[in-house]
Amino acid sequence: MLNTANIVGFAATAKPTEARQFYQQSLGLELIEESPFALVFRSGNTTVRIQIVPTVISPPYTSLGWEVPDITAAVQQLVSRGVEFQLFEGLPQNDDGIWRTPDGAQIAWFLDPDGNTLSLTEHGSKSSS
Repeated sequence: MLNTANIVGFAATAKPTEARQFYQQSLGLELIEESPFALVFRSGNTTVRIQIVPTVISPPYTSLGWEVPDITAAVQQLVSRGVEFQLFEGLPQNDDGIWRTPDGAQIAWFLDPDGNTLSLTEHGSKSSS
């Protein structure tokens, strides 16, 4: 049943004006609904619902992520729109903040205005390194 249903991603914001600008302008997502309760965006075939709450307690892990075919191009495009990528102590990332996993995938992380950790992933394999 659910294996053929579209999924809805959720995150939260206490800063709806900044979140709308970030998700719509910086990330380029289509705003499809705005209410006192949430900002709803379309990303591919997925709906991303940013719930409006009084206070956000950002989890210490990635909240939302996007699979991209070319992570370097995606990072550069987002940087040109003002997105800052995170560097983590002890994680071998390149100058763009991209980490290559042992299986060849590449991942980069950034924050939304409320401190939710978001990511980009380019899948790979050991043979592609």
